[in-house]
Amino acid sequence: MTKAVERENMQYDVVIVGAGPSGLSAAIHLKQLAARQQRDISVCVVDKGSEVGAHILSGAVIDPRTLSELIENWQEKDAPLSCPVKEDRLLFLTQKKAYRLPIAPSFNNHGNYIISLGVFCRWLAQQAEELGVEIYPGFAAVEILYHSDGSVRGIATGDMGLNRDGKPGDNYQQGMELLAHQTIFAEGCRGSLTKTLLQQFELNRDCQSQTYGIGIKELWEIEPEKSKPGRVIHSIGWPLDQQTYGGSFLYHMNDNKVAVGFVIGLDYRNPYLSPFAEMQRYKTHPAIREILEGGRRIAYGARALSEGGLQSLPKLTFPGGVLVGDTAGFLNVPRIKGIHAAMKSGMLAAEAVIDVLSADKTNHGGNREAVSYSELFKNSWLYDELHKVRNMRPAFKWGLFGGLAYGALEEYLFRGKMPWTLRHHCADHASLRKAQDCKPIDYPKADGKLTFDRMSSVFLAGISHDESQPVHLQLQNPELAISVNYRDYASPEIRYCPAGVYEIVEQAGEVRLQINAQNCVHCKTCDIKDPTQNINWVCPEGGSGPNYAEM
Repeated sequence: MTKAVERENMQYDVVIVGAGPSGLSAAIHLKQLAARQQRDISVCVVDKGSEVGAHILSGAVIDPRTLSELIENWQEKDAPLSCPVKEDRLLFLTQKKAYRLPIAPSFNNHGNYIISLGVFCRWLAQQAEELGVEIYPGFAAVEILYHSDGSVRGIATGDMGLNRDGKPGDNYQQGMELLAHQTIFAEGCRGSLTKTLLQQFELNRDCQSQTYGIGIKELWEIEPEKSKPGRVIHSIGWPLDQQTYGGSFLYHMNDNKVAVGFVIGLDYRNPYLSPFAEMQRYKTHPAIREILEGGRRIAYGARALSEGGLQSLPKLTFPGGVLVGDTAGFLNVPRIKGIHAAMKSGMLAAEAVIDVLSADKTNHGGNREAVSYSELFKNSWLYDELHKVRNMRPAFKWGLFGGLAYGALEEYLFRGKMPWTLRHHCADHASLRKAQDCKPIDYPKADGKLTFDRMSSVFLAGISHDESQPVHLQLQNPELAISVNYRDYASPEIRYCPAGVYEIVEQAGEVRLQINAQNCVHCKTCDIKDPTQNINWVCPEGGSGPNYAEM
């Protein structure tokens, strides 16, 4: 029997998984706090994207409140916030008409900025590196390492150069162990390691089920005379029916660019619904067509987002580590704002972690739990903000108009001070109805000018996967793909995937599911929405996946 080769390892005080806004804010704040204490701590950030920001996708309008707390002189440091919001519009769409709705106070974007979150994260990474943080993009964290007592010891990065069968190829390079006294998980929505932590430590035992949405985004360059930098447009209504939660955003940026996107709650019921096709159909509305027509689409992407809010937040701490950002579910759903919340959670986690490192001089905080993080959160403005809006998303279980009516009561009458907390529905994967009970949706064919197919869209996501590597979309029971998904639900994965990863192939009278893993944009929708939870998304090789430049 061949003895396994021991992996190389590196020891840090803190290892952070994910170079998004929460992970980078945690890294920066850790270094700031250490400097105030006149001590040195080692902080390492790993990210599976080929570069910082490669896998970052958001609308995005940022509330700069947390940024001002983290870096007071961000304007002097040339932070990429150059497009202040000048105008808000909220539209209710029917198939042909658009009606202006009043802007609720909490939805007002005065003082906020339209940004590229990927560009912003690259700037945050520069600030972190200037403070001495080590950042390693292109390294996927694939395994959690534990001490003998069960506490988290760190993470291991994935092997590179494996063949499709999982065996080392010609360019094989073994992964490394990154050991830490405290590990901060900032993986973003539906983190693959976070899923195991939730089970290992029963972190979601006392919270409601998380609920998710999928956001599909395109970046357009439009005709100069149509460009209105600083204009923010949101819409509800068409093309969705009144029982399906969702809506659109269209943000006018500088340089004649607009970010246009569509978000659909993954609790939708009809297995024939295609979030990608709904987004394409939305662009044909006269109010949207007139903005985009004559322009050109220059980028595309998709990502799931956590919509459960306060009542779906899991326990944030466990021996040896913490959860921050969207991997925990810090998102203000009615404001459609998550960046400031993610950053604040990272800062609060940093304060708790530095206390643990300081308190235990001999073990440097190893094996201990940063329990003060939860208290810091409950005493913060972030908790107050999420508490006030906790009932907004679950109210839409009563449909579009029921949700709007309830939201108006909360906004104008109760002002976030309700004595009750509404419960969410069942988990998103359990919400699908059988295909026989639903009506197929007839989506128009793409015209290649305003609307597009998935394959041309995937090309604009800059995806890079070595096709010889192991498939990172794993079926726990391959038979269920046909016996349940195909026969009962008309294979919903071929529609809810925004990248054409899943395909039903018929050969010689046999039906099988083909997985085109090379198309994957890492949105995690399949991991969330599969009705039998049969699809398990695991990290491919580091550096694989989309490469979002300005998204």
